[in-house]
Amino acid sequence: MHTITKKSTKKAWASAIAEPAKEFPLTQLSIIFGKVPDGLRGTLYRNGPGRLERGGNPVGHWFDGDGAILAVHFTDGGVTGVYRYVQTAEYQAETQADSFLYGIYGMHRPGPIWKRWGQKIKNAANTSVLALPDKLLALWEVSNPYALDLQTLETKGLDDLGALDNGLPYSAHYKRDSQTGEIFNFGISIGSSVQLNLYKSDATGKIIQKTAFKLDRYSIMHDFVLTQRYLVFFMPPMRMKMLSLMLGMTTFSESLLWEPQLGTQVLIFDRENLSLVSRGETDPWFNWHFGNGYEDQDGSVIVDMVRYADFHQTNEYLREFATGETHAVPRGTLWQVRLNPQTGKVTAIQEVVNRKCEFPVVQRCQVGQPWRYTYISLMPQRGDIDKEWFGAIARFDYKTETLIEADLGENRYPSEPIHAEDAHNPDQGWVLTVVYDGNSHSSEVWVFDSDRLDEEPICKLGLPNVIPHSFHGTWNPTINSPCT
Repeated sequence: MHTITKKSTKKAWASAIAEPAKEFPLTQLSIIFGKVPDGLRGTLYRNGPGRLERGGNPVGHWFDGDGAILAVHFTDGGVTGVYRYVQTAEYQAETQADSFLYGIYGMHRPGPIWKRWGQKIKNAANTSVLALPDKLLALWEVSNPYALDLQTLETKGLDDLGALDNGLPYSAHYKRDSQTGEIFNFGISIGSSVQLNLYKSDATGKIIQKTAFKLDRYSIMHDFVLTQRYLVFFMPPMRMKMLSLMLGMTTFSESLLWEPQLGTQVLIFDRENLSLVSRGETDPWFNWHFGNGYEDQDGSVIVDMVRYADFHQTNEYLREFATGETHAVPRGTLWQVRLNPQTGKVTAIQEVVNRKCEFPVVQRCQVGQPWRYTYISLMPQRGDIDKEWFGAIARFDYKTETLIEADLGENRYPSEPIHAEDAHNPDQGWVLTVVYDGNSHSSEVWVFDSDRLDEEPICKLGLPNVIPHSFHGTWNPTINSPCT
């Protein structure tokens, strides 16, 4: 009698998240190809879910994984790396119990339904990072950030930035103006009403101004846009089944309803006093991430984003992603939007990259300013793109309307591309990405010349352990690094 073994349909990317990530202490990294540029001085930080199971039980959604941060320090003495879980109170409690104890985005706390009522939400600290002069913040969506040591990633504890009273939420997608040093962010709180909280901080991260704006419904607003004079939000056409969520009948993810008839709401605020300037409405769409925004000479606001037709396809894909096998097929592509900030009216919209992509970013010096290049994670033009994870990074040039890309090759998967300016030459830029190589089950840091993404990387550095696919990161340059 022969036993028929079912062939696994999982792709190579799934191996990166098949087991909880293993931490490693500050370690000298070996150069496995090329040479580290002399002007690349600073630290690459990345944050993402490092653990997607506990006690043999899987998370309910990719967003539910415990945050783990990678730091790669580029110094005159060489390159070192360190990888550590954020030691949140909930992470420590679950580690001790070897079991999930809290509800989060896509899962309930264990036990009978009545134990879910008024439950404490776990701070996953898994989405992004903010590098401040004296600390690194691990950012999430629903509560205060956690502060860590910039070098060792030792967790210091929750940080209220001087004004996040009673656990006010601080989003993962802050915007920092490199010319003024100001940092802007937001958070959505749910109580007797739904509020959009706006924050302005000084260069140290201390909140110096905040306000709350009442929304007419709950919708996912994961990111926003900073321009020279405005903060711009797009609120997708969504509602929440609030009662079923409060009673513990549905998870946060399951309670979200897509209602395209509502249209996408446009909210524009004055960045000086955080007051509402205009409120408009446009066609229904969903987006997680914006690339950048600025005001052109006629006063119009120009924004680019990765846009989806609806919410449920992308949310279901991200839920399945944590299992290592996907079936939903969302298709986000890069779009540019022009709007009138005084009316909130969209005056033009066009698709600029008709390829499946995500994680749009720009050079940190150009946030809120006119820019030429948007960097993205891209689906290469090969293989089964419906089942694959992003296998390329690319740069779209708005001046020439051309795309150059680095296809990393079969079974290699980059993280979001991060631009780093050269410490000596303002005309030179580098692009850094953490690569999972499914062929060797290893992780590396690749450094590209920003003008030559379609050529071999300048340098490849080996990491001691596999780094699971992550969400967002940042480049923290040395003090004397130019920003022009």
